[in-house]
Amino acid sequence: MIARAEAWERLQEPCDILVIGGGVTGAAILLEAARRGLRAALVERGDFASGASSRSSKLVHGGLRYLKEGKLALTREAVREREALLREAPELVEPMPFLMPHYRGRKPGRLSVELALTFYDALAGHRRHRSLRAAQALELEPLINERDLIGAHLFLDATTDDARLVLQLLREAEHHGGIAMNYVDAIHLLRRDDTVVGAVAIDLEGGGECSVSAKVTINATGVSADALRGELGERPKLRPLRGSHLLIAHARLPVGRAIAFSHPRDARPVFAYPWLGMTLVGTTDLDHRETLRNEPQISPEELEYLLEAVNVQFPHSGIGSGDVVSTYAGLRPVVSSGKADPSAESRDYLLLEEHGLVTITGGKLTTFRPMALAALRAAARRLDRPIDLRHMRIFEAPYAPPRTRDEALRQAAGSECVVHLDDLLLRRTRVGLQLPGGGTELFAQIKTICAEELGWGDVRWDAELVAYRKRWETHYGVPA
Repeated sequence: MIARAEAWERLQEPCDILVIGGGVTGAAILLEAARRGLRAALVERGDFASGASSRSSKLVHGGLRYLKEGKLALTREAVREREALLREAPELVEPMPFLMPHYRGRKPGRLSVELALTFYDALAGHRRHRSLRAAQALELEPLINERDLIGAHLFLDATTDDARLVLQLLREAEHHGGIAMNYVDAIHLLRRDDTVVGAVAIDLEGGGECSVSAKVTINATGVSADALRGELGERPKLRPLRGSHLLIAHARLPVGRAIAFSHPRDARPVFAYPWLGMTLVGTTDLDHRETLRNEPQISPEELEYLLEAVNVQFPHSGIGSGDVVSTYAGLRPVVSSGKADPSAESRDYLLLEEHGLVTITGGKLTTFRPMALAALRAAARRLDRPIDLRHMRIFEAPYAPPRTRDEALRQAAGSECVVHLDDLLLRRTRVGLQLPGGGTELFAQIKTICAEELGWGDVRWDAELVAYRKRWETHYGVPA
């Protein structure tokens, strides 16, 4: 990716599209705009993907549970996008088999799941599910609870490294002339005759300030979207919901595929599946009542809730808090309808145009591309030329993953806009999630890499390490 100084200089030139927000939706908008010949820029006040787009459940799926809520259009769109991403980005989006055990007296029943999966597969154009007897399910996953087990369904969805997906979208956007900067805050909107015409941006690292002039400004800030809208006097529309996750060493919970099951306490959907050499367990769904400026973290109650689910579904595993290597919590930008149950809120996305500001928020990781195109469709009305919004292959150049961990750390530090140590260890690589203490055993090696690739001396390294350890313990460690 281009050097920070060059990006800052180019940011000060007038553009067609200014995207505020560097998550998956903002990155996709930048790509879709840039490769259609528009001059497009993106600013993110934190690191790229530092919000929900590095803290999701990592699933690229159609939302099987949305079928029972009657959300057929949402499921259809998500299934079609999952299929497209599996075809077009196989290095980043991989198929993940799911096993859903069925137990006597528990919902959902086998017949309702069979009907839902039949429809699910019809949307994809492939039959990818089958029904299993109890013995077959136990042969595939011997750790699952066998008490009252009457059978299971096996079906297919997909998984990804969400933060890596964002980086690849940005890399491709830059290839087409787009500009992307992290740690640049759009502190307020520029307006002319009550119409938004850009934003004032400050470089939180270099200290510079500039006015970014844009024909269209797109608000893709996720759960923070209402803050920008509030600057225009608009009423809030979002209900931030927190979803927390556990990462457990795969050797302690060696599942071979995703296990989808219901929590014994409230029947909420829970899953455990293999991800980057770990077993990922999630998720909760709670109203987040803290300030959005602070990084979210799992609560002790959520830790207990997820451990309870694991030990009921895998009764012989004996998983405790000491087996949890790391945790993370993300905030979902869900459109509020006032329902008492957070899980009952719709996962549809929200598209608004207010005083020239286009806001796109809500939705799912899977549907980032339709959301990006919807935002551009709304923006096109303010541009002086038509744009072709037909489907394009998501990536022109295939992603080539590094062969070794050392190569990954060096490549990220040297060419992927790393500003702080947590950028490197929590998002460019996942060392901070995969190793105890956030990667303590590799700190000496990482210090050498940061010195060689980023020019960090001892004073800078020590400051970064102190800040990283504090952040990891507070937001990625295991609560007492």
